[in-house]
Amino acid sequence: MRDKLVSFISLLALMIILFHPVSAYTVSSLTLTVYGDGYVGVTYEVLPEEYEAQIQLPLLAEHVENVVVEDADGNPLNFRVDGDILAVYTGSADVIRVSYYTPDLTSKEGIVWTLKLSTNESFTVILPDNAVVVDLSDIPLEIAGNSITMPPGDQSISYTIEGRGPPWKSDGGSSGGLYYLVAGIVLAGGATYLLLKRRSSVFGGRTPTREEFEEKLSNLDLNEDERRALLYIFDKGGKASQAEVREAVGLPKTTAWRMFKRLERMGLVKILRGKKENWVELRF
Repeated sequence: MRDKLVSFISLLALMIILFHPVSAYTVSSLTLTVYGDGYVGVTYEVLPEEYEAQIQLPLLAEHVENVVVEDADGNPLNFRVDGDILAVYTGSADVIRVSYYTPDLTSKEGIVWTLKLSTNESFTVILPDNAVVVDLSDIPLEIAGNSITMPPGDQSISYTIEGRGPPWKSDGGSSGGLYYLVAGIVLAGGATYLLLKRRSSVFGGRTPTREEFEEKLSNLDLNEDERRALLYIFDKGGKASQAEVREAVGLPKTTAWRMFKRLERMGLVKILRGKKENWVELRF
């Protein structure tokens, strides 16, 4: 009898290990700030599941420096780096902010440097002020000045620094810088055109009626909470705070974050990050 009890307890422990995730969290934002020397500052915000004492975050690079892990109030949290994993002891934090620097994400070939990243989340890249984009791996979700938001997946952004002229640049001339400036404008303009075209393909660029919007949602793979959230945002004029939507639908914070990220990946909403709270805007 005792042996059977021990076997049962062992089996139960094994089932808990197999079926309970070791580390459950949601990435709410990911930003990469690129510096003139190619170094990249990585900052992201994660929301651990309730009662998670520790989460394990994959590092985006092999070599990282100046790792900082804090809660929402700027209080430091305990962590350790195990190879390519950052293990964070969450304590009572419901928001965790991580930052570090790395030289690994940028490859340099002559005057054209390329930032490469593979991620399951959309992310924002902030390039140096004098950078000119010469190639993008995908249509960006948003371009605003030197800030580019890319969709999830294997993505790359190639750029050159204005003034880091090409080898054929004439003495004292600026034809090389002008060339890349024009190339960057054409590229950004083309990407923006395709993005706007994709956005307006369903309703021709106009705001749909509620009936048309409901019909569109009925043809998408959405659960009831997602449908209710989108209709609520529509009824609020196409934009509402995440907290407001979450309360209206009646979802826990982490569940709501996952819903918003899924809707963003589907191209149905755009998450606008503010200083005090985030907003959700419909993309028709």
